[in-house]
Amino acid sequence: MMKDDRSLYLSVLDQSPVPAGSAPSQALQNSIELARHVDRLGYRRFWMSEHHAMDTLACTAPEIMLARIGAETQQIRIGSGGIMLPHYTPLKVAEVFRTLHALYPGRIDLGIGRAPGGGPMEALALKRDRNTKMLDDFPDQVSELLAFLDREFPANHPFARIRVAPDAPGGPDVWMLGSSMWSSAAAAEFGLPYAFAHFFSGEMVRAAIEAYRRRFVPSRYRSQPEAMAAVGVICAETQEEADFLASSVRLLQWRIRQGDRSPVASPEDALRELHSFGIQSPEPGEWPRYFVGTPSKVKADLEAMAAALGIDEIVVNTIVWDHATRLRSYQLLAEAFDLHPAPPQFSL
Repeated sequence: MMKDDRSLYLSVLDQSPVPAGSAPSQALQNSIELARHVDRLGYRRFWMSEHHAMDTLACTAPEIMLARIGAETQQIRIGSGGIMLPHYTPLKVAEVFRTLHALYPGRIDLGIGRAPGGGPMEALALKRDRNTKMLDDFPDQVSELLAFLDREFPANHPFARIRVAPDAPGGPDVWMLGSSMWSSAAAAEFGLPYAFAHFFSGEMVRAAIEAYRRRFVPSRYRSQPEAMAAVGVICAETQEEADFLASSVRLLQWRIRQGDRSPVASPEDALRELHSFGIQSPEPGEWPRYFVGTPSKVKADLEAMAAALGIDEIVVNTIVWDHATRLRSYQLLAEAFDLHPAPPQFSL
């Protein structure tokens, strides 16, 4: 994406939301169409999340979706937002993302997270050894993953003899993801770029990013700290329409807090349910988790947040019931920011 010095980079996080009345398979097709759409519009990245056993979100295997989406797009970077590393061995993750890098060199981001992407039962089902407690060895996993990707095990380490295939120049760009002070500290310690999931937890974004900058240790991955925030956005031609569309995600957020993972309700059904239960949408934190309104309003709000946090990239997550409306929201935002796709690159 091309931008001037006054503007933000915009990227996309997609969770393959499942609208009520539709099927999870259609949600995955919608994600592919969305990736093509935002690639043409000029967004910088397209990331897919990992969630397990949810009727709400269909993407359980972002690496599979990325293999398809890479072939469907031209310029946009593609990646995981993220891979939930505790479920996997570092070698397997390294192999998967080196394969993606070999297919789409220079375009792959590997976002890694510590969260389970589901409930305790799903985490147990994903374990290979269920007779022991889940190890809290995430820092060791990250160190091993980076060593496999960079071929940097000490010479006397038994894994030093392993060459991760396919072997190709360069590699995926690794990001630390999170929504807590813990992830902020881990990103700083490893010298990795950091993405904060503000749409998931809206209370600590400023503290986490500021702490990340203070504690950042330069590394081969970044000489300077690099942070971005992932936020919810719903754009429409009028504030009234945007508020109406946002009722679906307001109900979704309330349901999730109750342990309900039902598909995304239509705005009409969501408004009836919100009204019948008298559900309010308290928004603790400095900024709302979802920015809702006309393109010009959302643009101003995002720019103000980015300026306050000292970041130059915002990742946008949009969940509405109607897929065409979701595509339209991303288009309106791109037009407000005057995004343009990068010139095509041709090779012989």
